Amino acid sequence: MSITSDEVNFLVYRYLQESGFSHSAYTFGIESHISQSNINGTLVPPAALISILQKGLQYVEAEISINEDGTVFDGRPIESLSLIDAVMPDVVQTRQQAFREKLAAQQQANAAMPATSSSGGGSSGGPVGGSSSSSNQQKSAENGDVVNGDENGTHNLNNHSEAMEIDGEVEIPASKATVLRGHESEVFICAWNPVSDLLASGSGDSTARIWNLNENSNGSSTQLVLRHCIREGGQDVPSNKDVTSLDWNSDGTLLATGSYDGFARIWRKDGNLASTLGQHKGPIFALKWNKKGNCILSAGVDKTTIIWDAHTGEAKQQFPFHSAPALDVDWQNNTTFASCSTDMCIHVCRLGSDRPLKTFQGHTNEVNAIKWDPSGMLLASCSDDMTLKIWSMKQDSCVHDLQAHSKEIYTIKWSPTGPGTNNPNSNIMLASASFDSTVRLWDVERGVCIHTLTRHQEPVYSVAFSPDGKFLASGSFDKCVHIWNTTSGALVNSYRGTGGIFEVCWNSTGDKVGASASDGSVCVLDLRK
Repeated sequence: MSITSDEVNFLVYRYLQESGFSHSAYTFGIESHISQSNINGTLVPPAALISILQKGLQYVEAEISINEDGTVFDGRPIESLSLIDAVMPDVVQTRQQAFREKLAAQQQANAAMPATSSSGGGSSGGPVGGSSSSSNQQKSAENGDVVNGDENGTHNLNNHSEAMEIDGEVEIPASKATVLRGHESEVFICAWNPVSDLLASGSGDSTARIWNLNENSNGSSTQLVLRHCIREGGQDVPSNKDVTSLDWNSDGTLLATGSYDGFARIWRKDGNLASTLGQHKGPIFALKWNKKGNCILSAGVDKTTIIWDAHTGEAKQQFPFHSAPALDVDWQNNTTFASCSTDMCIHVCRLGSDRPLKTFQGHTNEVNAIKWDPSGMLLASCSDDMTLKIWSMKQDSCVHDLQAHSKEIYTIKWSPTGPGTNNPNSNIMLASASFDSTVRLWDVERGVCIHTLTRHQEPVYSVAFSPDGKFLASGSFDKCVHIWNTTSGALVNSYRGTGGIFEVCWNSTGDKVGASASDGSVCVLDLRK
């Protein structure tokens, strides 16, 4: 049995129609010559695309559950797969392998102890085969080797027959985790207000929300819903587009959001819309306030970056230097910024300048994220080419080309510096999160990996340093948030949520971590002892 491209086109066309995307359906129908296909539309039931995908997922799940000899393993191997998991062969192979291990372990346990029930696979456990921190692994991690991973980046689970349980010693109890529900779709991003415990979150349901977690809010976390609407026929209708980015200004009075609908918006912290910034032609991927709070910088699929006047909502300057979508931006100071793109280039630009001050080239694939260090001297970049590069305005080629990850690097963060932090001097660290399921901590001065953090089982989407730099939070699609000691690389706390984690962030006092997830939940972990 097979499906033709004509049939796929018809199902997509139908899906667009049924979902109310009538303009898209019309355009898609014309481009894919739907009228010339010989499919009898009256015979195709509603929601056919979704039900076929659903059955396909069930098939992939069933496939994972089949033992070598063709028998079905009794009991489901894993929590149900997401569509993304199902099309990622590494994830499926890893789970299949883990599954075989679990089966072998159970058979061994049954053979060894017929009288007692076999342990393993408690509710807090994820897929099998976590990294047990033996001293050998610790040593090789400190030497910057890939731990628990083969050169393809798939986890080599053969040494582990025990289930990856979250260690009781480090597990954050449910009483210390507040789960905030309200979003109706994945929550891609979250950010704490810099002066009070208000947590902002942005979702695929075309809303951002502000959750009040201040102590005086009577223990109930009230939510403000920031609906992203567009004008159609004289009235405001939901944009039906993902909220992709959000950032608080430095005094915590305003929240900026960027959306797939092409608009940036500024909201007051009471949830009221202050202004709408419309000049991008297509989705916005990133946006940031400058420190002074008078400008907002945004990056879009239209290959441009724009500096906006935060008070008037007008575009001050549009920078058209990339030849493909711009993915990330970061301010160096109040008027100078860097941008990166799928065109593999990084440009440093300044307000009022009609050419880039500097262009950094060297990555061989999309550049996913860029970050200036706290002093504004060094720029770090990470890419799908699996490298992390450090750049200086003083030279054209990179200062360091850090290669150790075995898959795409999704994001990077610098450790904080200054009084009260781990780094009162300039001994600054950089953390990188990768799809190879590891997090790495780098000594940038020496250009070496200090720690490889290997407890995650699936792609790591987010890392964040605590305000004092002593801890690092990481969030992965394995549904876990891990908190690490940045000096020793030891795992300090773990929490297992209900969905894949897209982002983690610390509040300003460093006693709470927020995490946003693929199942629409946002959770807040209280780390006070």
